[in-house]
Amino acid sequence: MRLAIGIEYDGTRFMGWQRQPHPVPTVQACVETALATVANHPVEVTCAGRTDAGVHASGQVVHFDTLAQRTERGWLLGVNSNLPEDIAVHWLREVSEDFHARFRVRARHYRYTIVNRATRPALTRKRATWVHAALDLEAMQAGARHLLGEHDFSGFRAVECQAHSPVRTIHRLELRRVGEQVIVDVVADGFLHHMVRNIAGVLIAIGAHKHPADWARKVLQGRDRKLGGVTAPPQGLCLVAVLYSSVYAIPVPEDALFGNLSANL
Repeated sequence: MRLAIGIEYDGTRFMGWQRQPHPVPTVQACVETALATVANHPVEVTCAGRTDAGVHASGQVVHFDTLAQRTERGWLLGVNSNLPEDIAVHWLREVSEDFHARFRVRARHYRYTIVNRATRPALTRKRATWVHAALDLEAMQAGARHLLGEHDFSGFRAVECQAHSPVRTIHRLELRRVGEQVIVDVVADGFLHHMVRNIAGVLIAIGAHKHPADWARKVLQGRDRKLGGVTAPPQGLCLVAVLYSSVYAIPVPEDALFGNLSANL
């Protein structure tokens, strides 16, 4: 049978999600080892979105196939007891064989968190990016509006990005200030390599008045990564939620910003 699971992890010490041919810590390797221990056979998992080194997830979705018969409680207790403290499975359910954690995705929600104050943070240093210069939220919001909708995001993709097409649709791109933090929420049908971090880098530069808000449009229309400035650090990024067709009954976190997208996609 095919099972889907929801995973959260602190990506600080991992070299990203994807298992590597050489012995380095990855989230996928830890999850597969834990599942194989409970299933008593090798397990290979597929995730909704492969996160980079240092990037976190609170709503990662994964599927795998198994011959093992376990209760939901048995899977959850067994897997979590075999995972390191910085990875946890928080739900599990059986899904139909046509479910695919990656290719059935309708939208993903990433969040980028910035601590914006004069002094560096200690408690959130591994979960947020520190920017000491005062950020102009209204200017950042004005820049973000240029990126909404369907565009060629070549100017916001990493040089090593292997996606066949640079065209993506951003459904929502919202910024808000919560105390000393500036939160950037992005919901899209898909993301290119480093796309969210490059968007955050452009918006931070706009917020610090290094560029006008219209610079975001120029980077977009230029379709050249060299025009885009600095890639924001990984620790501020988190995969919050993944949206699928309601027929699969995949849980959606309460803080996901999908709104009525499920009815329109």
